[in-house]
Amino acid sequence: MSETLEIRWHGRGGQGTVTAAKVLADACLSGGRYVQAFPEYGPERSGAPLRAYNRVSSRELRMHCPVLHPNVVAIADATLLEGVNVTEGAKEDAIFLVNTSKDPSDLRAKLKLTPRQKVYAVDATKIAIECFGRALPNAPMLGAISKVTGIVSLESLLEDVRKSFGKKFSQKIIDGNLEATKRGYGEVTEG
Repeated sequence: MSETLEIRWHGRGGQGTVTAAKVLADACLSGGRYVQAFPEYGPERSGAPLRAYNRVSSRELRMHCPVLHPNVVAIADATLLEGVNVTEGAKEDAIFLVNTSKDPSDLRAKLKLTPRQKVYAVDATKIAIECFGRALPNAPMLGAISKVTGIVSLESLLEDVRKSFGKKFSQKIIDGNLEATKRGYGEVTEG
């Protein structure tokens, strides 16, 4: 990878979106890349819309501002499609990944994407509930990001999920998140 990949995450407070950006950065850093991960909060409360960002590059990163023209837009909560312009500033060939049970081709029309832009869907909330009993879509979203971008291998990502979540959670929750990450990787679909 010679150029910088920029990712903008859209989620709600309490969904693990900021954690997802940090775990992805750790996994890319472990792979020898330069990384940035940082949040942008509005009102700091559970359920409030928020953005988080990643920059990943093979070269040192000197830019320290929000991601304005993302290569990838990850939407952890599909309800944000109604009130947030998630396509704002996206590159002509951007990838959109949405946590939804809907068919990705339906999302293409809703988002008014250009022919070169790609849209993917993964039912990350359903996967999370089935794997560890909570509606936290971050682990399945990470697996799906790994699959659609190829930015980090699934193995590296799983190792960093294990490290990150191992600091805070029981082995049962860690195992559930690892399974959710694998399922996100395997169940993401393109529209």
